[in-house]
Amino acid sequence: MSTTPDPGLRSYIQPLDSPLTPVIEFNVISVEILPFQVVPTLVFSLNATESNGLEVFAVALSTQIQIDPARRTYDPETRVKLAELFGEPERWGATTHSFQWTRIEHLIQSFTGARAFTVNVPCTYDLEVAATKYFYGLADGRVPLTFHFSGTVIYKNEAGNMQICQIDWSTKAQFHMPVEVWKEAIAEQYPKGGWIRLAEDTLGRLHSRRGVRGLASFDACVVELLDDVG
Repeated sequence: MSTTPDPGLRSYIQPLDSPLTPVIEFNVISVEILPFQVVPTLVFSLNATESNGLEVFAVALSTQIQIDPARRTYDPETRVKLAELFGEPERWGATTHSFQWTRIEHLIQSFTGARAFTVNVPCTYDLEVAATKYFYGLADGRVPLTFHFSGTVIYKNEAGNMQICQIDWSTKAQFHMPVEVWKEAIAEQYPKGGWIRLAEDTLGRLHSRRGVRGLASFDACVVELLDDVG
């Protein structure tokens, strides 16, 4: 019996060695306040490292930042402040799940080996937003963050041809952000004050009371109402 392979089967034989594709890892280095912005903005400094030695032309990067409340400890006073988010302290083992802070789209320019880049994160002082409630409730310490990365990589393969691939879905990096940085960014935009959202009817009633009572500001009007029910 002949052992000569059928030529017709050759097209089904795959090469043993798969072509190299970029393997990109990310590290979060630091965070600081971005000055002179319309809204409070934090700028995170990151580093992208490609370990297969391929030339990367661009990365269309999507960065999802999650808050991981279970990765830090809390004193009793802070637990009271965060009860609206996580419930009674005895339930925190089941309620302190990770939740999303924000998602940012970003373009990384060409590099080989490694490249530093930044991600700008606008912040809000809207206390109806879960992330803001969390930051506001912390007196000090650090916020445990996880950066989840996804997106498209345009690169040149070993043969010199342009190729496209996706960032591995499991790519992530952790970072502990000093909560004081967020508080300073908010204080710079809203010095000695804050911001709350009111329904149109509520704002109208507050405006009317302010006029009737001859009060100088909405703040004075709210203080009077709180004193009345004190």
